Amino acid sequence: MILEALEREGVEFIFGYPGGANLPIYQHLPEHPKLKHILVRHEQGAAHMADGYARACGKPGVVFATSGPGALNLVTGLATAYMDSVPMIAITGQVASTQVGRDAFQETDVIGATSSVTKHSYLVTNIDQLPRVIHEAFHIATTGRPGPVLIDICKDVQQASAERINTERLDIPGYQLNGHVNLDRAREAARAVANAERPVILAGHGVILSHAEAELREFAEKAGAPVGTTLLGIGAFPVNHPLSLHMTGFMGTGWNLKAVQNADVLMMVGMRIDDRVTARLADFAPKVKTFIHIDIDGSEMGKNVRPHIELVADAKNALEAMTPHIGELHEGRGQWFSQIDAWREEHPLKYTHSNGHLQPQDVLIDMYRRCRSEAIVVADVGQNQIWAALWWNYDRPGLFLNSGGSGTMGFALPAAIGAKIGRPDADVWCVAGEGGFVMTAQELSVAVEHQLDIKIVLLNNFSLGMVRQFQDDFYGGVRSQSELTHMPDFVKLADAYGMPAVRVDTFEEIGPALDAAERTKGPFLIDFRIDPEANVYPIVPLGKGLNDFWEAPDK
Repeated sequence: MILEALEREGVEFIFGYPGGANLPIYQHLPEHPKLKHILVRHEQGAAHMADGYARACGKPGVVFATSGPGALNLVTGLATAYMDSVPMIAITGQVASTQVGRDAFQETDVIGATSSVTKHSYLVTNIDQLPRVIHEAFHIATTGRPGPVLIDICKDVQQASAERINTERLDIPGYQLNGHVNLDRAREAARAVANAERPVILAGHGVILSHAEAELREFAEKAGAPVGTTLLGIGAFPVNHPLSLHMTGFMGTGWNLKAVQNADVLMMVGMRIDDRVTARLADFAPKVKTFIHIDIDGSEMGKNVRPHIELVADAKNALEAMTPHIGELHEGRGQWFSQIDAWREEHPLKYTHSNGHLQPQDVLIDMYRRCRSEAIVVADVGQNQIWAALWWNYDRPGLFLNSGGSGTMGFALPAAIGAKIGRPDADVWCVAGEGGFVMTAQELSVAVEHQLDIKIVLLNNFSLGMVRQFQDDFYGGVRSQSELTHMPDFVKLADAYGMPAVRVDTFEEIGPALDAAERTKGPFLIDFRIDPEANVYPIVPLGKGLNDFWEAPDK
């Protein structure tokens, strides 16, 4: 009944790991050849694969795990998906219903442990609850603001017999969706942007989730408003577009931060307005007269910044409703663009091109040059993530996947695997630092087993780079436990898994290594030994406002 329900929901892939409490499900899995199971090497990897799959293809990711430690190993992946609003279904085995609460072997309160990092959860203690909860879970995970839903199924339920029941109608009391746009507020918001002398639009992950990239571009062009994106919103707006401000936030571009801090109307669409965007909240966008917030989740309204105009709606629907009401633009708009261009000249992205060490930006610039149409870039967390974000250079919307809200090290490799399975037609590049990479490196065997065409760009500086930079800049230069001096030889590690790999130490070796990766069918790893002192800039010092950003020093 469980597997048939998954088939009815159109599930193609399951990322999972069997164990004692979910073996009854696995016993019947061979009877369902339409469901392709990817055997992972750790349950956290399964969750990140399901996450990457969902982000890349838009379908909910499905993950299986057993009870106790198996289910608890999903928590980090569930939190990652929850913070970034990614639809996922986690089906876990649980001890028999008669043993729940009695400290049986491998029993844990999975519902209690995951309640803060799931959109909803179920404990199935009676077979009469199946398959209804499966279909409810998919509906909840994929509608409104997406998110992960966990279904914990007792082992005796999995072994019970019952008449097959097909749920034809969903009835979920209390689960209400906002299916309309307030047209009066849409008109008010559009006119506020048009009438602004210094408008700025900031776009977040919600634009990508609602597939509103084209609507955002149409609105921005018609309204003559520059557009910046959050870290999770990268790819929602073409970076090379004349209206692009690139990334915002405490590691955003200098010209973006200047524009946000001097805007008179700020429209924020599909984003949480969290601390990484605002830095010190009291100093955020002090000249704004009208804040406009568009988000599908009403609970986000006023959580950090109180908007003057609220639109609780799907980003795509809201932008479609707003565009016809733009009207004439403020006559001073040309001066605003000139000022932004001046800031762009004054605060460019820059880095040290040569100091005897390989620079990460040189690697990424060459990598992005090779990213053909529809290429997907999956970044891990830390310096590698921000470098990959800042040097993203697509002239069209595209997919840049990373763990934004949770900041989960170890995300990139399994998420890239999931992304490639979800989008086999797309080139997939995985960018990671060595610190995060080793946390889920066992999933290399999955990439090799399925011969997934993933190119792994390892930016290896033998340290927890972001931690080291923070220690240098904000903690008196005390490098406490941030140096990774005893790491594996990653070329030998890849070889042990049966994967080709090369090491690169110099600028001249970048191109040939990337050429070799592109020529190779299947996974390929490049260990780039980058400058151990390379830092991320711009950056806003901890506790400061956006106006206080530091730029790369001239060397």
